Amino acid sequence: MNTDDAKIRRAFTEKDWQEIKAQDTWQIFKIMAEFVEGFEKLGRIGPCVSIFGSARTAIDSKYYLLAEEIAHKLTLEGYGIITGGGPGIMEAANKGAQKSNGKSVGLNIKLPFEQAPNPYIDYDKSITFDYFFVRKLMFIKYAQGFVVLPGGFGTMDELFESLTLIQTRKIGRFPIILVGKSYWSGLLTWIKEVLVTEKYINPEDLNLFSIVDSAEEAVNAIDSFYSKYLLKPNF
Repeated sequence: MNTDDAKIRRAFTEKDWQEIKAQDTWQIFKIMAEFVEGFEKLGRIGPCVSIFGSARTAIDSKYYLLAEEIAHKLTLEGYGIITGGGPGIMEAANKGAQKSNGKSVGLNIKLPFEQAPNPYIDYDKSITFDYFFVRKLMFIKYAQGFVVLPGGFGTMDELFESLTLIQTRKIGRFPIILVGKSYWSGLLTWIKEVLVTEKYINPEDLNLFSIVDSAEEAVNAIDSFYSKYLLKPNF
């Protein structure tokens, strides 16, 4: 233990640790409240597709326009749209849903830079979370498919968590559609040449997702999947 570590340890008394443990205990109730609100609101909405992508995507980006088109077409097929509730790709998807009077859900997250809900979320389908893990559960539990457009760490987190849950059979399989072949090609090459070649995943795990370039392909992939399987919650 270095000197700094020793100072930190001495700075915390037994009383301090007891207060921390008490705060942790009370935190459970706040977590439970977020689960209850999410379950009550989303359980009434019906089949939905979660659409992910960067909050930084500009309104004139081809991916913004593509997300809007995909959401619009999915709502015409009877699906509601779930997003992270923020700007960029999330805003585009909620906008596309509202364009066709489809259900438009926003699962916002409190962040230090205060991400505000976008204006295209249905007023009764907006939820703001403190905890990322509760929010991610809602994305997965009530989605009949994931459509993933270009994004950063958060988008990758949501993508790989869903792949892991399906791969390990913690949840039933549902369609995962990556949109933008030029964006995803480098990742796909790495997965094939490193993860598969070095046997970190099985070759058949590549079938857990598909990559498309158009709104029509994305919607058709989801429709094709549910021509064979029933729509149901994932947990």
